[in-house]
Amino acid sequence: MKGSVKKSIVTRVRLAFLGVAIFSSAIAWKISHIQYQEGAKWRALEQERRISYQSVPATRGNIFASDGKSIMATSLPFFRVAWDPGVVDDLAFRKGVDSLAWHLAHFFGDRSKEEYKRRLITAHNAKDPAVRYLRLNSRQINFQEKKELASWPIFRAKRRGGVIFEKVDKRFRPFGGLAQRTVGFVNEDRNGAGLEFTFQSKLAGKSGEALYERVPGGMKPVYDGTEIKPQPGYDIKTTLDINLQDGAEDALYKALVANDAQYGCAILMEVRTGEIKAVANLGKASDGTYKEDYNYAFADQGRTEPGSTFKLASMMALFEAHPEVQLDDMVDTGNGRMLVGGAVKTDSHGYGRITVQQVFEKSSNIGVAKLTNQYFNGNPMEYANLIKRFGLPKPLGFQMAGEALPYIKDPKDRTWSRTSLTTMSIGYELKLAPLQTLAFYNAVANGGVKVQPIIVKEIKQADQVLEQFEAPVLNQKICSDETLRKLRAMMEGVVVAGTARAIRPKDYSIAGKTGTAWKFKNGRYTKTYSTSFCGYFPAEQPKYSCIVVIDSPSKGRIYGGDVAAPVFREIADKCMARDQASQRPMLARVPARRTPVPLVRAGVQDEIALVCQRIGLPAQTQATGGEEWVRATRAADTATVTRAVEVAPNATVTRAGRMPDAHGLTLRDALFLLENRGLQVRTSGTGRVRMQSVAPGEPIKRGTVVSLALAPTAALAAAPMALPEPTHTEIAENTLLVPAEHESRPVRSTKPTTTKPARPAEKLTKAKDNSTRTKPTKSTAPRSEKKPNSPKKAAPADIRTTQRPAAKPAVAKAGRAPKSA
Repeated sequence: MKGSVKKSIVTRVRLAFLGVAIFSSAIAWKISHIQYQEGAKWRALEQERRISYQSVPATRGNIFASDGKSIMATSLPFFRVAWDPGVVDDLAFRKGVDSLAWHLAHFFGDRSKEEYKRRLITAHNAKDPAVRYLRLNSRQINFQEKKELASWPIFRAKRRGGVIFEKVDKRFRPFGGLAQRTVGFVNEDRNGAGLEFTFQSKLAGKSGEALYERVPGGMKPVYDGTEIKPQPGYDIKTTLDINLQDGAEDALYKALVANDAQYGCAILMEVRTGEIKAVANLGKASDGTYKEDYNYAFADQGRTEPGSTFKLASMMALFEAHPEVQLDDMVDTGNGRMLVGGAVKTDSHGYGRITVQQVFEKSSNIGVAKLTNQYFNGNPMEYANLIKRFGLPKPLGFQMAGEALPYIKDPKDRTWSRTSLTTMSIGYELKLAPLQTLAFYNAVANGGVKVQPIIVKEIKQADQVLEQFEAPVLNQKICSDETLRKLRAMMEGVVVAGTARAIRPKDYSIAGKTGTAWKFKNGRYTKTYSTSFCGYFPAEQPKYSCIVVIDSPSKGRIYGGDVAAPVFREIADKCMARDQASQRPMLARVPARRTPVPLVRAGVQDEIALVCQRIGLPAQTQATGGEEWVRATRAADTATVTRAVEVAPNATVTRAGRMPDAHGLTLRDALFLLENRGLQVRTSGTGRVRMQSVAPGEPIKRGTVVSLALAPTAALAAAPMALPEPTHTEIAENTLLVPAEHESRPVRSTKPTTTKPARPAEKLTKAKDNSTRTKPTKSTAPRSEKKPNSPKKAAPADIRTTQRPAAKPAVAKAGRAPKSA
């Protein structure tokens, strides 16, 4: 029994050993077969996978502002640093490895000198060429840092140094977040927004090809002469004005913060050309700050019920269908609440019987609804067809991708009801993007010609213009001239005597319409509001049109005239301040007088010539020898009398080893001139150089200490008299539009007695209200004078009062929810 068991075990062991031997022999045979019979095949496949052609991205094109110089987005070159020690000879490596390791450790700061040295030696001594390629650091360096690295030991040998700078382009916005959403982006999945995404095919260029070898640490370029160079992308020139864009964003941001609003947008456009000069989009982030997160100006996020700004379209339809309706026709709006067209319409106040123009100026919901119901109730399709004729239900075909589709229904729509006509007439049951509303208002300003807004003007390659864009005309005439006359009169009345009278400017005119709309949430209208103001300026000869929308203000101010209109006014002020043509009428009102020109005594010839050219001052600034430093030939400090400047060479400047004449130079020019000669300069006072411790022409040596005494060039001008405070507006006037100098002719008193300056006169403030007037209240300023019949002596006539008490701004109480804009 025992023998049979032993025999069975031995048999099993032998079989197992035989199986293992056969399996091992099969493995050995397969290895031999692969190595010797199929070796060439697998080596070729490995080489094919290790070395391959890869795409080389092209440098992306730039995005310029309207001036063609201000860059809004560009690609900057950055570099990854790698090293191929296979091209470095042993002698040069041994001499420079210590110094190179020290530079790398101090520059990147991620490893010690010893660790860098060990990596360099390991890579240099490796026999496998693939292992010898070394990515020194994953950090990307800029061009200046690249120049620094190229001057290090070993690397400075150029081709024999082995350093490889792999270029990586990064998108950069020189103006930071300015117009960030309009400029846009493109991500790795080729999705994005804004101009970057819309003009991707133009900006991206054409990628090239190059041979790369896969090695540990990355892909090593193989320069074998078969490379296909990438073609850089085209540049695009936008219509945006950097200064106006900055002003629009600043004005919008301040209003959003002041009203704690959810989001806001502002669009500024030229009336004739349709060129968009500024687009601001700001929304509240989760941390409470405001950022450009969405393009509310024309995308779906900004498409809302416009509210009272749509009343312009309703009035246009009314005047087109019934030209007999006049602005002075009377409309009974009742006490502020009335059943019209099957729905109750309300106003913020009870206006009673008012004219058609006052209906629009006061933004009466009852008045507009009654007029629309009276003339279109029997045929609502006529109203819908007129709205279609104005082009409002169609998208504009804007150049940028993502324009929202307008929604305006008609009687054929299944959601149409008997209340739809009057509800639509005041801006509800329809949706428009702000840009679509602005294009309609712009047509009114443009004499009835509706143009498509544009934001890209040119596509260029270097200085060559490849494609140019002009705003196409969408509708040659949206309404009659008579209708335009009525509409423009009503829009001007809104700012003169209506809901936007608080923003009426003194030096130019604005025409527009306020808007306040309830927000529709969870199937019902809530007491959160979307405020807006849309219009154009100057009203007589419109140059710009603009819309401002601020959503969900939450600090008591809820009307478009209080929230959005001041932003419009601030943007308009900045536009008018920069527009020279609009300032000519204001300058014509200023009395003609000869004013002193800037001081010209000494300095750099080119700078003096530039200043004189810019201010239109005749000047003979070209010295005969083309000298750089010159001085005025006249002894007078100003050219008030002759209004011309003549200069001659400053001969002392050209004499080497001699002290130059610094008299009359500004401190900046004096420091530049003297310190470049190795002199140590000490200064005292302010103004121009009046005295110098070393006389002109004296011998000097480097290190000589020179003391300069500076003094003002002229006595400071007396402060101008304070201008009278405007009584027509509650917001700050644009000081840029006020003449800089104001003539005053004080009358001297014949009495020799000494008197004190008169205190500011007592002022009365009036509380501004639409329907009631309050009694005047006394100012808190100290009482300085009594009534004219008081026996107390008045201040002498030769004392000018330059102070005036600050008027208390009228603060409107937060009332009930708005019933009209």
